[in-house]
Amino acid sequence: MKYMKPINYALLSPLCALVIGILLLAWPDMAINYLVITVGVLFLLPGLVGLFSYFATYRKRREAGVGTMFPLVALGSALLGFWLVLTPAFFVTILMYVLGVLLLLGGLSQLSGLVAARSYVHVPFGMYLFPVLVLAAGLVVLFNPFEAAMVPFMVLGVSFIVYALSDILRLVRYRRKRAGSADIQDITPIEETKE
Repeated sequence: MKYMKPINYALLSPLCALVIGILLLAWPDMAINYLVITVGVLFLLPGLVGLFSYFATYRKRREAGVGTMFPLVALGSALLGFWLVLTPAFFVTILMYVLGVLLLLGGLSQLSGLVAARSYVHVPFGMYLFPVLVLAAGLVVLFNPFEAAMVPFMVLGVSFIVYALSDILRLVRYRRKRAGSADIQDITPIEETKE
């Protein structure tokens, strides 16, 4: 390990980013599912801890005559977590339908506001472009929710790849310049001794 050059350690981060970017581009649908599963685990763990702590201390509380309510929030959190972990695709689809409806309503609201404003102010044609794009995005999400959900992960994958390649390029160029400056430093003392 001690014989490895420092440049190798610097290359590790962009190479990992490159692998992540390629995986996100190759399987964006899996990334969506794993994100939902992670959210499910984040609901599941606190719910289970709450339920276990309730049942673990139930006997002591009963003997002490202390009554506590059943932890319904912990139960609900655990059940939602199990549901998210077991059926992630279902939740992705629901989430995308909700997003599509919100985009449609937002686009229609903006368009109606611009139409109403036309009665007392001149509204340039370009002002209608953004609401129409929002409306179109809502329609795309509603008619193809799962592919629309993959787009952010694909953008993230491309970003990882661009970061990795630019960092690798920077490290390679830095290494060449550093090697060149090391050659100059090695030559300089020899020239000074000749004088």
